[in-house]
Amino acid sequence: MSARSTTTPWPLVALFTAGYLAPYLLPTTVGRLDAGLPLSATQAGAVGSALLLSSAAAGFLLVSRVDRVGPRTLARIGLTLAVLGYGSAALTHAVPAVVAGAVVGGFGSGTATTVAASGIAAERDPHRASTLGLLCVSALAGAVYLTVPHLGAGHGQPLAAIALTALAVWPLTGRLPVRTATGHARVETAGLPHRRAGLVLAGTLLCWSLAQNSLWGVSGRIGLTQAHLSEVTVGAVFAIALGTGLVGVIGAGALGSRLGRAVPIGAGTALIAGCIVLSASAHDLRTFATGEIAWNTLYPIVLSYVLGLAASLDPRGRWAVLVGSASSLGTAAGPLAGSVLSAGAGFPAMGAILAAGLVVIAVPMTAVAVRSGRRRLLQPVELVIEAPASRPVGGAGPYRHAAPPRGATSPHRPAAATPPAYENSYASTSARQRARSSSSSSRNDATKEFRANSRNRSSLRPSAERTASKLSPTYPPK
Repeated sequence: MSARSTTTPWPLVALFTAGYLAPYLLPTTVGRLDAGLPLSATQAGAVGSALLLSSAAAGFLLVSRVDRVGPRTLARIGLTLAVLGYGSAALTHAVPAVVAGAVVGGFGSGTATTVAASGIAAERDPHRASTLGLLCVSALAGAVYLTVPHLGAGHGQPLAAIALTALAVWPLTGRLPVRTATGHARVETAGLPHRRAGLVLAGTLLCWSLAQNSLWGVSGRIGLTQAHLSEVTVGAVFAIALGTGLVGVIGAGALGSRLGRAVPIGAGTALIAGCIVLSASAHDLRTFATGEIAWNTLYPIVLSYVLGLAASLDPRGRWAVLVGSASSLGTAAGPLAGSVLSAGAGFPAMGAILAAGLVVIAVPMTAVAVRSGRRRLLQPVELVIEAPASRPVGGAGPYRHAAPPRGATSPHRPAAATPPAYENSYASTSARQRARSSSSSSRNDATKEFRANSRNRSSLRPSAERTASKLSPTYPPK
């Protein structure tokens, strides 16, 4: 995955979709665990947090093993764990078994996400690949939100959807490489570049994701209890919100890097803070739908630029995996944090606290994006110019330059002797000096000989003229 390709990496996009689907379905997963099992709202949020924490742990544990194990093998292991974990959790009603299946499935999702992030970072345009992944997962999550309410009550439908997605992605893993081109020695010894920027980005994205998913984990309860909406209406709002998120992702992909990364990350995070306040204080359908739709439109846009920024810090994808795992940690703690804040202070106060935190962490995130943009502009460009080889003449080898060197053979000029090449620079300097001295002395000898010959010809001219006059009376002519 170290070679940067130009084609669309659909297997990586599919893995990205399978790995990120669980966080996108978090509200309905937590809500159905609360309604379908003997769990309180806080306990259901804790199960969701355990699922996402397991996903984050997979990223931290496997970030240095993708090259060693191989993308194809690791992706298949992750998808197998996802199918078995989520599938078993969906089919049982025993709380311990549901928790264990969610944890195993979360580790599988994190493994798939790790492989996808490593491969996407090696692409020529990682922002485009991340945008395609977010586009696919948003579309799939929207379809699930529209379908699940019509499948009856129970906790298993969202978990089954995640398991079936992992199963559907399995055939595409055959197009992943068995091993990467990176050697084992390089994997072991190469250090992480841009450590300060990467650590700052990982820490701030952890808090960023914590704030986002604190609200996302309780959004279903806000719609059901505070806005007094039905589950079908709340699911429709979520589906529309994710649909508008698709439009935002498409716009981000079309915009690309024209505005850089600092403006979308900084300004987008500030706008998200306002949307969180609006959604958390909603008491009717209009306010709830406006806040959720605007928030879900901006969220994937900012996230795609953050993931692209992380990928730009290391072409091998290690910072992309670590930053993504830090984001998963924040995502994992989000449902529990949202449940605790809403139970203690209420939904509106929770929204105000989360919005204030987002505004604060937007500053260092924007600073990292600005410094990354400057570093990219100041990065030297290496130009490799290869001169075409000329046709060998007279048994000589091809020339090292596009134009024949001085003294080369041509139809109008005979070949001249070329000085020998010296491998040692110091020896070649002294040798060239000796060659110049020898050449200078040769030129001086030739000049002296030419002058002597000229004098001899001048001395012989009068006698030749006298001899000619005796032989011919008409010479010299009149």
